[in-house]
Amino acid sequence: MEGDGLGSWDPLEVQDARALLSNVRAHWWIAGGQAIDLAIGRELRKHSDLDVLVLRKDHTLIRDAFSGWELWVADPPGSLRPWKEGELLPAELHDVWCRPGPTEPWRLQIMVDESDGDDWVSRRDARIRRPIETIGAFSDDVVPYLVPEIQLYYKAKEPRGKDEIDFAATLPGLSSEQRDWLAFSIRVSYGAGHPWLGSLGPRGEGSPAR
Repeated sequence: MEGDGLGSWDPLEVQDARALLSNVRAHWWIAGGQAIDLAIGRELRKHSDLDVLVLRKDHTLIRDAFSGWELWVADPPGSLRPWKEGELLPAELHDVWCRPGPTEPWRLQIMVDESDGDDWVSRRDARIRRPIETIGAFSDDVVPYLVPEIQLYYKAKEPRGKDEIDFAATLPGLSSEQRDWLAFSIRVSYGAGHPWLGSLGPRGEGSPAR
C-alpha cells in the first residue's frame, strides 16, 4: 500500500527517522527502497514512502517513540484502523502507517517482522531465518538499514519495475555469501523458476551459511 485513497504521503528524511527513533531501546532498521540506497551509497530513485523494520517482540517499544502521533494498522491489508494504545498486534498484522496528526500526511511506515530467540524470522516464510545480529548494516552516518539481500528477498515475491531497478543496481556489489543466501531464500520461498536466480548464478541448492 502506498496511499491510494488512504491519504497522501510526505515521507520523513532518513536522518529525521533516525532522530525520532534514537532513544528506542530496541532494534530497528531502515527498509524498503531506501535501504537499497543506503547499501549502494546513492539514491536510485525518488521514494513515495519510508519503511522501518522492527521485530514483533519490540513493536510496543517502537510505538512509544511516536507519542502524540496517529498510528494506523493495516487490518486487513488495503484498509487502515487505529492502533490502540497498549494493543499487541497479532502475527497476521505487520504494517503500520504513522503521521503526526489527522490532517498531516503519512510520514513513516513500520513493518513488523518475527523472531525466534536470537534469530530473525521472515514474516513471509518461517523457513527463512538468520541471526538478528546479521540482518542489519550501518551507513556512513550511522543509520541502521536492512542488509540488501534480505530486502531483495522481500522484493522478489512479485517484482515490480522499481524492484527490478533495485535488484540490478545492487547485484554487482553483493558478495558470494550474500548471493548464496538470496538465491537459497528465493528458491525456497518462490520456486526454482524465479527469474532472478539466473542472474545470481548456480547457487542456492543447499542451505547457506548463517
